[in-house]
Amino acid sequence: MQRNNVQEKKTSGSVDAEVATEGQESGGVTAVLRALQLLEAFGMQDQRLSLAELTRRSGQHKTTALRLLRTLAHSGYVVQREDGEWRLGPAAGWLGARYQAAFDVNNVVEPMLRELTQATGESAAFYVREGNIRTCIVRVEGPQPIRHHARMGSALPLDKGSPGRVILAFSGEPGALYEEIRQRGYHFSIGEREEGVATVSAPVFGLNWRLLGSVCISGPADRLPKNKLLRHAKTIIKAANQLSYALAGSSTPQTPKVVSAWHP
Repeated sequence: MQRNNVQEKKTSGSVDAEVATEGQESGGVTAVLRALQLLEAFGMQDQRLSLAELTRRSGQHKTTALRLLRTLAHSGYVVQREDGEWRLGPAAGWLGARYQAAFDVNNVVEPMLRELTQATGESAAFYVREGNIRTCIVRVEGPQPIRHHARMGSALPLDKGSPGRVILAFSGEPGALYEEIRQRGYHFSIGEREEGVATVSAPVFGLNWRLLGSVCISGPADRLPKNKLLRHAKTIIKAANQLSYALAGSSTPQTPKVVSAWHP
C-alpha cells in the first residue's frame, strides 16, 4: 500500500514537472491549448468518451490528458462518469449559451435565417470570425431533400468560400477581389472550399456598426449556378441589412455604405 502511494506521488510529480516544463517552454500557453484540445475532442454526437479515445483524438500522453481532465473537472467543464468515461460538464454548456446569447441568436438571427430559407429554398447560416478562422454559430436547414450540411462550431478557413471572403473584405483585407466585394456588398463562390457546393453571402454589422459576421445561403452547385446565385444576392443583402439594423440600431455616420443599398 505504501509502495503504491509512493508510486502515485512519483507519477503525479512527473506530470506536474511535465506540465510545468510545457508552461516554461511556451509562456504558460501549452497547457491551456492542450486542455482546449481535450474539450474540442468531443464531437456533436459524442455523449461520452473514454480516456483512451480522448488521448487518441488529442494526441496527448495518457498522464497529461488525465491531469488536465481532472483540472477541467474542478471547474465543471468535464465530468467523469462512474464507469470512468468522460462527458462535457455544465460549465461547457453555460459557456456555449453565453456565446450564442452575445449574438442574440434566439430573438434575431435564427428567425431571420428561417425567413431567408423560406425565400430562397436553400439552407441559411450565420458565420463569425474567430481569429484566423470562421465559425458557423447558427444554421437553418433548407426544405430541399438534397442540401449542403455545415456542422455548427466547425473551424473553417476565411479565404475559401463566400462567407469567409465577405468577412475578410469588410475587415479591411487589401486586394482587388476584396475591394470588389466591398463595392457590390456580397460575394458568391462555387466549389471554392468544398467541391460541388455553392454559396452567396453578405456582411452583418453589430453594435457601433462594427462587422459582426456574414450571412449566407448554400446548396449543391448544380442547383445553384452563377445566374441563380446572382438572383439570390439581392435577397441575401436585404436579409443581412435587416439583421444589421436589428443588431446595430438606427443609421449613424459610421453605417457602412453597403447597408440599405443594393449594389448590382
